[in-house]
Amino acid sequence: MNGGPSGFNNAPVTRTIVIASALFTIIFGIQGRSRNLGWSYQDIFKKLQIWKLIVSVFGFSSTPELVFGIYLLYYFRVFERQIGSNKYTVFILFSITISLLLEVLALWLLKDPSLNILTSGPYGLIFSSFVPFFFDIPVSTRFRVFGLNFSDKTFIYLAGLQLFLSSWKRSMLPGICGILAGSLYRLNVLRVRRIKFPEFIASFFSRLSWPSMGSTSPTGSSRNLLGNAPPYAVRQMEGNYPAPLSSMMEPPEDAIATLVSMGFDRNSARQALIRSRNDINAATNILLESQTH
Repeated sequence: MNGGPSGFNNAPVTRTIVIASALFTIIFGIQGRSRNLGWSYQDIFKKLQIWKLIVSVFGFSSTPELVFGIYLLYYFRVFERQIGSNKYTVFILFSITISLLLEVLALWLLKDPSLNILTSGPYGLIFSSFVPFFFDIPVSTRFRVFGLNFSDKTFIYLAGLQLFLSSWKRSMLPGICGILAGSLYRLNVLRVRRIKFPEFIASFFSRLSWPSMGSTSPTGSSRNLLGNAPPYAVRQMEGNYPAPLSSMMEPPEDAIATLVSMGFDRNSARQALIRSRNDINAATNILLESQTH
């Protein structure tokens, strides 16, 4: 399972989140105020410092957390490429909002002194992303080490486990709340997966951050990268796909790379694109349907 096209091609929202998290962590770290990024029961319920909830989303409290967090955010850009920047923005806002509400509720119910200050960072978004990662990203490589079975997804889980346990209870609670938020999104609570923002909101991120380096611009056939597809995976086939034409041109390399970045085998991705006449949405449907048989 590789990361697909290099850099942040077709993932402007992810790029903005990564840059913001890195800047907040570095700036507060240089000033020696990393601890101020976190928040506690007293901050919210007694001092009414609601602003801390917002600030805590962007910056990590330590360098190790930053490293693992940025790595996971960068990898999970695959979901933005899969569902499009518009719906991914909805996923981000839903995940962060719900996970923060769950954290506030948990602190209010537990009143645990060891949870005096929760660790900061986009834990809600990161651990929400593990839900579609578990259910919708297929394993492309399996291997054995000392008699134990591993897959290419193992390294992502290990990075997540490291982040989950980085500050013990202070990081475990945000992680659990993030997983719950991702589960609620997957269950389509309040029909959140049907929500779309006005296009200018999603395109704002493209103007906000600089172009990706090391990749060419996407072709017309893959520019909309599943923006109209249902979140994470297309569950049903909507019709019969036409048989490939003998004169069909070779699928664009960036279209193949996009499907490979979702975890599909390269040759299968190429055949699906040929069969769907280079329609990435239809090719994804074909690949997902083939896994159910």
